[in-house]
Amino acid sequence: MDPYRYLLRPLLFSGLQVDPEFLHQQFIALCGWLNQDRALSTWLRQQLQQRYALSDPRLERQVWGLHFPNPIGLAAGFDKNGVAPRVWAAFGFGFAELGTVTWHPQAGNPRPRLFRLPADLAVINRMGFNNAGAEAMAALLERSPDSTIPIGINLGKSKVTPLESAKEDYLASFRRLHPFGDYFVINVSSPNTAGLRHLQAKERLAPILEALQTANTPRKPLLLKIAPDLSWEEIADILDLIQAYDLAGIVATNTTVAREGLKTKRIPQTRRSPVEEAGGLSGAPLRDRATAVIRFIHQQTQGTLPIIGVGGIFTPEDVIEKLAAGATLVQLYTGWIYQGPSLLPELLKGLLTYSPDQEKSEK
Repeated sequence: MDPYRYLLRPLLFSGLQVDPEFLHQQFIALCGWLNQDRALSTWLRQQLQQRYALSDPRLERQVWGLHFPNPIGLAAGFDKNGVAPRVWAAFGFGFAELGTVTWHPQAGNPRPRLFRLPADLAVINRMGFNNAGAEAMAALLERSPDSTIPIGINLGKSKVTPLESAKEDYLASFRRLHPFGDYFVINVSSPNTAGLRHLQAKERLAPILEALQTANTPRKPLLLKIAPDLSWEEIADILDLIQAYDLAGIVATNTTVAREGLKTKRIPQTRRSPVEEAGGLSGAPLRDRATAVIRFIHQQTQGTLPIIGVGGIFTPEDVIEKLAAGATLVQLYTGWIYQGPSLLPELLKGLLTYSPDQEKSEK
C-alpha cells in the first residue's frame, strides 16, 4: 500500500484541508535542505534514489547533445527558485525544469491562488510567476553542487515590465542564468500574468527570439512553451518562427483557461465554481488537448522538432500516448501532486514494456 495515496493525501487534501500553497512551500523547503552537501542530506537522497529511481539503458535518451537517464522530467512551476536542482534525480526524474523565473523579484498574485479539484484530478493556479528573481536563482545555482540530470530554466516576463520592453526583460534573465542551465524555455503562455499571452503573436514574439538567440553563446538549446488554447493556425505561425530562429524545440503545453467538462461544481477552499476562479487549469482535463497539440506539431514539422509533452500524465498509458503522438520527452506536475513519488517508478516500469516500433506505428 502506498502511504502517500492512501493515508497522507486523504489526510492533507480532505481531512485537514491544508492550504495547497503552504504544503508546497514546506515540501520545497525540505528539498532545499536535502540539496545540501551534509552527511544526513546525502544519506537521505541515497535512500530516495534507491526507492524511487529506476536505471535502465532502455529508458535513456540523447537530445540536444544532452544525456537524459529517462524521458520523464519535472515541469516548471514546482521548483520556482532553483533551491533543489540535484534532489529531483533522487525522486527518479530524468531531468528537471526550474522556474518560472523573472528578471525582477515578484510576489505574484494575491492569495489564495492555488486550488485543488480532486474530483477532476486537476489544479487551478493563478500564482503569477512568484519568484525571487534571476539574480537570486543564479546565486543559489552558483552554490549548489552539480546535478546528475539535465537542468532546464524556464524564463518569464516580470509583471512590472511593459509588453513593449519584454525583449530586454527576457534577455537580462537569460544572460544572467545562461551558465547554469542545460536548456532554456521561453514562457510566453502563462495565463496568470496580464497580457503575457499576447507575446505569442508573431510580431511580438519574433524580436524576443532573435535577441535571445543572438545572445545564446555558447549555444544552448532554446525552447518555447505554448498555450493549449491557441488555434491550429496560431500554432503553425509559431512553428514558422521556431524554424526561422532555429529554436531547439517546443514545450506543449502550458495550463488552459478552458473549464469544459469538469465534475467539480464548487472548489472546497472558496465554495465558488471553477468557472469563477481565474487561472490556469492543469491535470487530467488537459490531457487530450495537450496530446492533440503534440500530434499537430509533430505532423507539421514531420518529426524534426523535439517536443516536451506536458499535461495530464497520471499513468504509463498517458506517457506512451504522448510519446506515440510525437513527444520526445514528457514532464509531470499535477499528476505527481496527486499520485505522489511512487508515480515515477510506476511510469518508468510501464515504459520498459513500450516498444519504439509501437511509437512509430502510432504516429
